[in-house]
Parts: sequence; C-alpha cells; structure tokens
Amino acid sequence: MFDQLEGYLQEYWVFWVFGIVFAVAILNFIVGRALKLLLKRAEATKNLWDDALILALNKPLEWAVWLFGINFAAVATAQLTDTDWLGVLGKINQVALIILIAWTLLRFLKRAERNVTSPDHLRKPMDLTTALAIGKLLQASIILTATLVILQTLGYSVSGVLAFGGIGGIAIGFAARDILANFFGAMMIYMDKPFSVGDWVRSPDQEIEGTIEDIGWRRTVIRTFDKRPLYVPNSVFNTISVENPSRMANRRIYETIGVRYDDVDMVPAIIDAVKKMLQEHDEIDNNQTMIVNFNAFGPSSLDFFIYTFTKTTDWIYFHEVKQDVLLLVSKIIADAGAEIAFPTQTLHLADNGLPQSPIDSVNMASAESKN
Repeated sequence: MFDQLEGYLQEYWVFWVFGIVFAVAILNFIVGRALKLLLKRAEATKNLWDDALILALNKPLEWAVWLFGINFAAVATAQLTDTDWLGVLGKINQVALIILIAWTLLRFLKRAERNVTSPDHLRKPMDLTTALAIGKLLQASIILTATLVILQTLGYSVSGVLAFGGIGGIAIGFAARDILANFFGAMMIYMDKPFSVGDWVRSPDQEIEGTIEDIGWRRTVIRTFDKRPLYVPNSVFNTISVENPSRMANRRIYETIGVRYDDVDMVPAIIDAVKKMLQEHDEIDNNQTMIVNFNAFGPSSLDFFIYTFTKTTDWIYFHEVKQDVLLLVSKIIADAGAEIAFPTQTLHLADNGLPQSPIDSVNMASAESKN
C-alpha cells in the first residue's frame, strides 16, 4: 500500500508541489492578517518597542513564509524525483534564515532611531546626530556579523578571512586613504559635534553654507539656501574652519546712522533717546554690550552708531526686530525736529556770481552740466 502511495506521489508530484505552494499562499495571508491585528493592539499601548518589533517583523516574516514554503516544496520534489538537491537546499535554508534575521534587526534598528529621537515618543529625545552615529555603527556590526556567519555556513574559514583582512589591511589602507580619511573625519564630527543635523553652518575658508541634512561615514550633505544639495567629504572638515550660527547666543545689530550738520545741537538728545528706547525694547538683551555714541564727522552727515544684541537668534525674526529698531530710531530723529542725512554737495560762488578760481570754474561747469 505504501509502495502504491509513493508511486502515486512520484507520478503526480507536480500537483503535490502546487498544493504546497497554495497552502503557503494561504498561510502567508493568515500571517499578514495576524500581524495587522497585532500592530493595531500594539499601537493602542504606550509601549513604543512592541510597535517597532512588529513593524520590523512584518516584511521579513512574510518573506520567510514564502521562502521556506517554496524550499519545502523543493525538498519534497527532490525526494519524489530522486534528485540530489537536499544538501544544497539545506545550505540555502541556513543562509536565508541568517539574512532574514539580519534584515529584521536592521528594520528594528531603523524604527528604534525614530523612537529615541522623536519628541512625540520621549520627553527628552536623543540628539539626532548621536542616534544616527550609533545606528550606523550597529548597522555595520549587524551586516559584518551576518556576512561572517554566512561565510562560515558556506564552508569558508572565518579565521582565514580575518587573517586575510589583517594582512591585506595595510595594502587596502594605502589604496583607500581618502575613504579612511573621510571615515575618521566622520568619527571626529560625531565625537566633537561641531554641528548636528538641522544646524546652519558656513565656512569662511570655502564657499560652504547651508543646513546640515545628513552626516554619513564618507560625506556630509548640506542643503544650500537656494535648495541645492552640497556633498562635502568629511575629511574636508579637518582642514577648514566652520562657523555654526545655529548655536549663537544672540544676534548683533550694528548700524551707523547720520543726521544733518544743521542738526548738530540735537545729536545729544537723539543719542539719549535712542539708548533709552533700546533699554526698554522687549527684544533687546540688556545683559549684553550696548553702545549708542556719536562716532564721526562724515562727508555730509554727523554719524552715530548703534551696537546692541537681540534676544532671539532666529534669522527671520531677528530681521523683524532690527526693522522695528531702525524705524523707531527714524521716529526719534523726526520727533526731535532733525532729519536723516543723505549725500550732498555745496557750491560756493563769489559775490558777482562767478567762481573765484579755475578749479571753482570747473566745479561750476560740472554742476551746471548735471542740472
């Protein structure tokens, strides 16, 4: 009876394999529905890591069902058709399992980065740059470990591979000096933290200015203010100066304003009124240096300057504060009965209306030609 059943299976092995694939499809549908239900229940809880685990398992588990289902069908086919595939299929199963485990860990790691850096999930979220650095190190560790385990599974000696890496590391180091320089440049950025993702940076040494978008192991992506991506090798930051305006404590207002020479008697009162206005302004930081003083006799104006700092460091709001300050200064000058000076020239003539020297004649002719 068993011989007849075996012969029947061998004769109709195609239908047997089709039945296995059909059963795998049904199982995959059931697993997908179960994961969706588990995800809904996990999202209803306050625990963040159950969501991350289920989302990490979602795709790898569906692939696992298909891969091992098809592999099971292949094993059954090999047994029914008397082909020697079992050894190869066993290796494929082991390699596939390692890859799926590594894939799951990488997906979980990616979700964990979002959780620890989001203010919606944590009261004190981790710095994005630090989280990315730790995440990249863990990703590299997972990929390297999975690769070594796969090589061991396929019969290669891991100790031999590591020994080759130690011997060949010197030659590779010379051949990849730029890559290593960029790698260590990234390490210095992560440790020293001269800037973080989202910071506005610029360099006085090179034409580099924009917002940090990503800090990789080889290059840093900076989005310029005209929205162009700028890819800067990390080794460059070891040789240039970098300013980080995002970490400013205050922003400075430094302006020179001139009034007419006819208003010289009003200058002291104007300076006192401007200084009082700045001291009473809500957006001016009185704990910082504040100077309002007559500065110079200009070519056509009496110049005084304003040197003060705003409380805000936001670039857009700073200009609104600066605009308000300058308009208030203009109002103070107008209320004092003075006027803001503008470039002027005076032509002095003799009593008869003629210039007194050849130079005056040239200046007069020039003035008349302009008129």
